[in-house]
Amino acid sequence: MDKDLEFLTKCDNDDLKVLCDYLTEKGSLTESLKNKDSYKKYYPNNLIAMVDDIECEFRKFGSNTFSNLFGKTNSYKKILCKVCDKMKVNYNEEQNVSFIEQNLLLKVLTDSVEKMSQEEIENIVKDMHLNVNIPTKEAVVAALQAGVKLGGFAVYQGALIVANAVAKIVLGKGLTFVANQTLTKVIGAFAGPIGWGVTAVWTAIDIAGPAYRVIIPGCIQIAYMRTKLNSTLG
Repeated sequence: MDKDLEFLTKCDNDDLKVLCDYLTEKGSLTESLKNKDSYKKYYPNNLIAMVDDIECEFRKFGSNTFSNLFGKTNSYKKILCKVCDKMKVNYNEEQNVSFIEQNLLLKVLTDSVEKMSQEEIENIVKDMHLNVNIPTKEAVVAALQAGVKLGGFAVYQGALIVANAVAKIVLGKGLTFVANQTLTKVIGAFAGPIGWGVTAVWTAIDIAGPAYRVIIPGCIQIAYMRTKLNSTLG
């Protein structure tokens, strides 16, 4: 297993199911997961038992045809960087995977702010308790960036907002999580704009690279799962 994906063995079943469903539902023309004995035996209630197969299938989607001819698959980091390139994320390949993932999540989050109305911006400032004097899009983006740099709950909150919105638009249902009323409102406010942004990306790359329909939401889900696990451990 890829060293950057070994943590999947410690993740919640519900979160693994979302990743698994991205592979089987959005990769339906070329996926092979459903044919595996492990899938028939363990899906949907014991996905920890088939993490190896999920990880292998995901990396297969993220590998180019030439590599696959020789039975090779790209590392998760290389796949993540491919996704970041497509999403026009500002990152450095020398950075560790966790940091690159945070840049990806932040890009989706801040891009969605650009699609919000003034009323939505004001609600986000209030509900997220952002340290903003004048509620403008630029101020909200700056506050979100600062929050992620500081770490803590802000990072988990941002990851949850993005992953939940993407799951809703890709699978038609959000993540399974326990949230307070305020967090639920914030998640709802971001859902539409994030969904529009992801759809626009897919429209642009669909003909050239349909595998991105799997690896874009897949990387976002993996980034969320890592953030959630680190938050729990912390």
